[in-house]
Amino acid sequence: MMNTSFINDNFLLQTKSAQQLYHDYVANLPIIDYHNHLDPEEIAQNKSFSSITECWLKGDHYKWRAMRANAIPEKYITGNAPDQERFQKWAETVPYTMCNPLYHWTHLELKRYFGIDEILNKASGNAIYDKVNAQLQTEDFLVQNLLKKMKVELLCITDAPTDNLKYHYQLRNHPSIKMLPTFRPDTFLNVRHEDFLSALRKLEEVTDNDIDSFEALVAALENRIDFFHTSGGRLADHGLSQLYAVTYSTSDLNRILTKRFSKKELSDHERQQFQTALMFRLAKKYNEKNWTMQLHLGAIRDNNQRLVNLIGKDVGCDSIGDWPQASGLSHLMNNLDVGNNLPKTIIYNLNPADNEVFATMAGNFNESSIGGKVQWGSAWWFLDQKDSMEKQINTLSNMGLLSKFVGMLTDSRSFLSFPRHEYFRRILCNLLGEQIEKGLLPNDLNWIGNMAADISYYNAKNYFKF
Repeated sequence: MMNTSFINDNFLLQTKSAQQLYHDYVANLPIIDYHNHLDPEEIAQNKSFSSITECWLKGDHYKWRAMRANAIPEKYITGNAPDQERFQKWAETVPYTMCNPLYHWTHLELKRYFGIDEILNKASGNAIYDKVNAQLQTEDFLVQNLLKKMKVELLCITDAPTDNLKYHYQLRNHPSIKMLPTFRPDTFLNVRHEDFLSALRKLEEVTDNDIDSFEALVAALENRIDFFHTSGGRLADHGLSQLYAVTYSTSDLNRILTKRFSKKELSDHERQQFQTALMFRLAKKYNEKNWTMQLHLGAIRDNNQRLVNLIGKDVGCDSIGDWPQASGLSHLMNNLDVGNNLPKTIIYNLNPADNEVFATMAGNFNESSIGGKVQWGSAWWFLDQKDSMEKQINTLSNMGLLSKFVGMLTDSRSFLSFPRHEYFRRILCNLLGEQIEKGLLPNDLNWIGNMAADISYYNAKNYFKF
């Protein structure tokens, strides 16, 4: 089998300065992964994976999309083909992912978790499958030990407002695994969502209150924010196409809710009014709790109706949307800021055309209470690869303070995704090292190395104050 010599100690580090920055200041830092979609039950129960297919391919939309592009039949992607056959189809696909970030991630993960240096391809697939599976059956590869192996200090996992958070409580006193919930109320913000009414009924059950008005809904969600807070939660997250700048009245909001209860059709304007109002009220509550509000904006979801009908939602047919973002962001943050109600906020764009919009919008609302109170977040989803990370870092450098950046997160559903932090750190150090070598930054490795360490770990630790 061919050796993956490109994943070496100086992978991505193209200058001596970059190598020094990474190895001397960044390489051994712990990980604070403040946004991901891992399963808290699997962490609390210390899951053992039956195979690398279950651990690596289940729920990984990136790999699914690549396999479909490589004309792999769906039964090997999300279907019920045997695990070894499914893995082999992924192995056959990997060589065709060259120059896609999947090629780097795949071999970085094989090396960091399993010590495998071979190139994954059709010829090596079965042998690598057997070698990895043998390791997965040992205690060292239980979920909690996978986290320890990557020095994961803290995880923030997205949870529905109605979740009882029992798995978070199970780990509350764990000596080395710290897992905190993140409040994710997307279903309630989209009053036309197909699950809105069922989610509302469940919210009524867990709060033991009838929700018959907009204010009653706000009160119920605030109740759950209080519950998340006592459970250790300090973040909220929102995955929205865009924010809106529309006017509304209390009577408008109650009328919209009454129409939804009656299952009457709601207009786009009514949906926007409801989201605008509820987003504002939730943000005020986050500020009261000293939480951080995350806004992930710009995904257009479930584009392929054929796949949705065949498999279900969230199966890898989402993409970048092109809605206008500036006015809605400005409207929300300005209305909060003018009343001293703006929480710490991180904004993420999926459309790279919005890079400068988001970088400059974040800079509008900073103030003296904390450095970088409003952050432009790390390159997200389709953008969390080398080219877009470099663009995000350079744009933030040009229009804000890179030194105050809270750095990387995985946004992942895979327990093998944590080398993405290493990937980001290497890219960051390479950019800084390159500027030192070109004479664009002083040859002050101690100052710049500590800045790289702050971005990689310490800024997040100080910003969130978990």
